[in-house]
Amino acid sequence: LGVNSLLIRINSNLPLLLIEPFRLVAKLLLRRLLIAFKVYEALYIGALFPMSGGWPGGQACLPSAQMALDLVNKRTDILPDYELELIHYDSMCDPGEATKLLYDLLYTEPIKIVLMPGCSSVSTLVAEAARMWNLIVLSYGSSSPALSNRQRFPTFFRTHPSATLHNPTRVQLFQKWKWTKIATIQQTTEVFTSTLDDLEERVKEAGIEISVRQSFLTDPAVAVKNLKRQDARIIVGLFYETEARKVFCEVYKEKLYGKKYVWFLIGWYADNWFKIKDPSINCTVEQMTEAVEGHVTTEIVMLNPETVRGASNLTSQEFLAQLMSKLGGKNPEETGGFQEAPLAYDAVWALALALNKTVGPLKAKGRRLEDFNYNNRDITAEIYRALNTSSFEGVSGHVVFDAQGSRMAWTLIEQLQGGSYKKIGYYDSTKGNLSWYGNDKWIGLGPPADQTVVIEEFRYLSQKLFVSVSVFAGLGILLGIVCLTFNIYNSNVRYIQNSQPYLNNMTAVGCMMALAAVFPLGIDGLHVHRKQFPVVCQFRLWLLGLGFSLAYGSMFTKIWWVHTVFTKKDEKKDKRKHLEPWKLYTTVGVLLGIDILSLMIWQIVDPLHITVEKFTREAPKGDLDVLIQPLLEHCSSEKMNTWLGVVYGYKGLLLLLGIFLAYETKSISTEKINDHRAVGMAIYNVAVLCMITAPVTMILSSQQDASFAFASLAIVFSVYITLVVLFVPKMRRLIMRGEWQSDAQETMKTGSSTNNNDEEKSRQLERENKELQKIIQEVLISCFFFTGQRQGGLHRQGGYAAKPSACLEAGAYSFKTCTAW
Repeated sequence: LGVNSLLIRINSNLPLLLIEPFRLVAKLLLRRLLIAFKVYEALYIGALFPMSGGWPGGQACLPSAQMALDLVNKRTDILPDYELELIHYDSMCDPGEATKLLYDLLYTEPIKIVLMPGCSSVSTLVAEAARMWNLIVLSYGSSSPALSNRQRFPTFFRTHPSATLHNPTRVQLFQKWKWTKIATIQQTTEVFTSTLDDLEERVKEAGIEISVRQSFLTDPAVAVKNLKRQDARIIVGLFYETEARKVFCEVYKEKLYGKKYVWFLIGWYADNWFKIKDPSINCTVEQMTEAVEGHVTTEIVMLNPETVRGASNLTSQEFLAQLMSKLGGKNPEETGGFQEAPLAYDAVWALALALNKTVGPLKAKGRRLEDFNYNNRDITAEIYRALNTSSFEGVSGHVVFDAQGSRMAWTLIEQLQGGSYKKIGYYDSTKGNLSWYGNDKWIGLGPPADQTVVIEEFRYLSQKLFVSVSVFAGLGILLGIVCLTFNIYNSNVRYIQNSQPYLNNMTAVGCMMALAAVFPLGIDGLHVHRKQFPVVCQFRLWLLGLGFSLAYGSMFTKIWWVHTVFTKKDEKKDKRKHLEPWKLYTTVGVLLGIDILSLMIWQIVDPLHITVEKFTREAPKGDLDVLIQPLLEHCSSEKMNTWLGVVYGYKGLLLLLGIFLAYETKSISTEKINDHRAVGMAIYNVAVLCMITAPVTMILSSQQDASFAFASLAIVFSVYITLVVLFVPKMRRLIMRGEWQSDAQETMKTGSSTNNNDEEKSRQLERENKELQKIIQEVLISCFFFTGQRQGGLHRQGGYAAKPSACLEAGAYSFKTCTAW
């Protein structure tokens, strides 16, 4: 006991007894003496520090951990009867190398009470194997989200927060800058794959889309080209520092940087990572600096921003000063793991405080920490409970673990501005609180768009064209009204009566309805609201359909009747000479009824609605990050082509039949329908225009101006031709000859109207025929008396006596025969 007391007193006064060169050697020798004399029990920590490799974090983390061990071992209130010893190897951040080293740690004396790996891939290996040896694993530098799986890693803790802690911050920034579409590129490792899976779930909940997801193993060239090809703008990059230089060398080559792009990177790279010469890339420092400018990093807060003294009685700034001293003046930017050094420091303190907390409970059970072996689950359980309830202020901030053993911490947001990182905000994911400095800078006027801004622009009909055609249509309607009024006013004139005026009235009304359809044909979204557009579609269909049926149907009926009557055999012709108007009206009614019925079925089964046609995007002039998406509104239905095929087929047959009938009756002349030749001419013009217009408008449906011009002008020309051919000759005849006046006077005297040359000739022929009949009768009578005087002689000369009476039989013999008698 006297020796022990002496050694303890020497140890506490060692700094006062020796000068600096001999102090460290004396301390190591004295520690061995204290352990040898059982004054202190040694507790061994097996650690793996990557001094090289993908993440050489051990370069700063190992000195930091040794600083913590020195302070812990000096403290008399923390593990007073124990001395913590660190046995460490270089894992090179390589799972294969770590497997060999783990074997050495486990199967080489002394027994290790805790394992402390760094680097996610190494920690995954160690943590999964540690439970077989009942070992607690406390990592200082592992961010893989996969390590948060308690079933797979039941004894794992880490002072480095999970990489998924970056994701809530990223989502918050996406929402702040109003981005709804992002892209990702990752190195194919478990840590980044699981981080990206977590990010995908979070952005989906926030209504944000990952439009492009690229990955690579060693060469990112193809992945970067795909990002460029798919127009990625907001890009989240998940890869180690060495691969980051490869990625941004390719980014420079593909020009995937600048005011249109924002890159989100991991914040634990060295501050000058893009300036480090790397033989694996062929880009200069200047090119790399240009490519990385403006990118945003999210980094776990690893150094307490507040000036507070925690469990180690050091502020974060005092810790940094001591660490810099221990590093011997090395440049922090070139020292791997410098940012994670506070985490390694606090990991040792978390372990020391947890072990200190287990001393009392174990003593109550008759156990001690030095009794630990790889088969002792009770001591492991006590250490687990102590770590799980840890809560203290460290140099990295408040240290506390969640249910999965991961550190909970704030996130620092930085942006590379002018070649150096600037803090632009903090995010507390536990409270959802974003602290924003407002000093973010952008190459352009502000945060870029998450995609090429597509401006939807509807194509509307040219108003000049619409007004011009509407004027012609309006004048055509006025012409139709004039023709209709003329026809009704002169309906008692026999010349008008013989043209079937009621059918002509139908033609005029149908023409006006067809012209009225021109107005809804030119109405689009510029004039009416989109909800009202289906009504416009209905007006187009019904006005044009019924107008065609009335106008063409009435003309077709006339030409059909003429053909039916005057192309029959003579014995049947007499039976049809008496025209019955009700049959004509019935024919028009049937044609009109067929159209009404078909249109009603169409609108009930498959009603018209508005559809929007999209065209190829167009780039406006100037350096604008926008594209114009032309749109065009159409009236359509689900089976539009089927309905149009039925309608066009039926109307086409009527047109062809009308042309045939007009041709067959072109040489026929009749009083009952005296304008059938004009009707035939109108049918020719309407049929030709309709047969040309129907297919052409379907082809030009995507060109609103051309389609409207072709369809509307075809309607206008057809109507004008029809009205002019049918009504203008009648007007000219009545006006130039004044026949409606003489007919009116004669009608008052005789009750009939005969006022044209054809009728005058007919009357003259009738008078001459009557006179001729009188002459024939007189001759026949003379013949009768002549034959009567010579009756006897004739009988005797061979039977001619029977012939005279035959001369009196009407029509039996000609006048010449009787004269011969």
